Amino acid sequence: MARTTLGVIVGNRDFFPDRLVTEGRQDILAVFEEMGIDAVILDETDTKLGSVETYSHAKKCADLFRRNQERIDGILVSLPNFGDEKGVADTIKLSGLNVPILVQAYPDDLEQFNLERRRDAFCGKISVCNNLRQYGFDYTLTTLHTVLPRSESFKADLAKFVGVCRVVKGLRNARFGVVGARPNNFNTVRFSEKLLQAYGISVSSIDLSEIFGEARKLADDSAQVKAKLEEITGYTKTEGVPSASLVRMAKLGIVLTNWMTANDLQATALQCWNSIQVNYGVNACTLMSMMSDQLLPSACETDVTGVASMYALQLASGKPSALVDWNNNYGDDPNKCVFFHCGNWAKSFLPDIQMKTAEILGTTLGEMNTYGAVAGRVPAGPVTFARLTTDDINGEIRTYVGEGEFTDDPLNTFGSRAVVSIPGLQALMHTICKNGFEHHAAMNASLSADVLAEAFDTYFGWEVYRHQG
Repeated sequence: MARTTLGVIVGNRDFFPDRLVTEGRQDILAVFEEMGIDAVILDETDTKLGSVETYSHAKKCADLFRRNQERIDGILVSLPNFGDEKGVADTIKLSGLNVPILVQAYPDDLEQFNLERRRDAFCGKISVCNNLRQYGFDYTLTTLHTVLPRSESFKADLAKFVGVCRVVKGLRNARFGVVGARPNNFNTVRFSEKLLQAYGISVSSIDLSEIFGEARKLADDSAQVKAKLEEITGYTKTEGVPSASLVRMAKLGIVLTNWMTANDLQATALQCWNSIQVNYGVNACTLMSMMSDQLLPSACETDVTGVASMYALQLASGKPSALVDWNNNYGDDPNKCVFFHCGNWAKSFLPDIQMKTAEILGTTLGEMNTYGAVAGRVPAGPVTFARLTTDDINGEIRTYVGEGEFTDDPLNTFGSRAVVSIPGLQALMHTICKNGFEHHAAMNASLSADVLAEAFDTYFGWEVYRHQG
């Protein structure tokens, strides 16, 4: 995962002790070094102590930020003392940056409540936030109103903020691909390209006939087909899979990769049934699993908002995501259910991954035409689930996020599968049904719900249901 770069504004008021600003800069830079974050920050010789107080300081800092605008993912406002609220807001305005903003303020020490060490940042933070609001900027707050940068609380806030920056930057520049038409019976995956585009998410499309046509032009014994075959067989067990099916998969994978590269796409949603089985004779699941494992998420059934949810979770955590069905109750336990797909989950979820046929699809499409599904069981661990949907009627995007855990409870079935424990699951299911969300959700083996909730709500203005159990 690429390193995050934050622009840093150190606020100051000159009648507070200089040492507070110097120590504050040192603290922030030390924490950045520890956490692998790059800083764009004024040098101590650029302005007084490298801080921002006057309009002149604001212009210098803004100019520095503009020169590094391609690098800067977010802005940290640090207040070692009361700071100058106007200087902070002017800096961001003059910079022209449209990135997430985190506001941190130092606490006062009751043992050092004197002129030499008094900070008043508790009050200054309120003034800075007031000005940011007046200037029309969205911003993120630390968990504690005042917090030391070297504390574990702030480090957790900063880690969350870095995730927020990745989600915001990634979604505002996302390019997704749709391969094939929506399965006719699946109204559930309809979506609005225009609503997504309004937030920077672009969608490209291609017909399956074009994909199949290009795949059939490739020779079975070509070097690139052989290389792709080695990649597939190195990724999952393929015992019992006909060689002809593997060759078809390899060709399909090459064409999909070439199309994604040509269009600079970060994710795809495929019509995974039934045209591909009827007209090409395989399942695309293994290829989709491989792409997701390589952080190029791929969703079933042309579910574009589903793959957007996968991509958002991936950006938040740095780990692969998968698309799941909220598929089954787990016995009579009201807080457990079964996640399932037939299946294309990334190998990261399935330590026992194996290529199989898609047993359900095979009953109507012919089992021989469904080689390429991957099967396996997700082991115990954390899980975050999320969904965004385009509400075309009301012209808005709505979302939900929550957390739970994968369990090792017995599950005797096939496909890509997991047992999940979610506190308050029944209330969550009521919310999903009452609000008309899809039966698909994205999952990620992390605890990232707070990151997504902050990014979705604060920086995109989307309605968020944060499930708390």
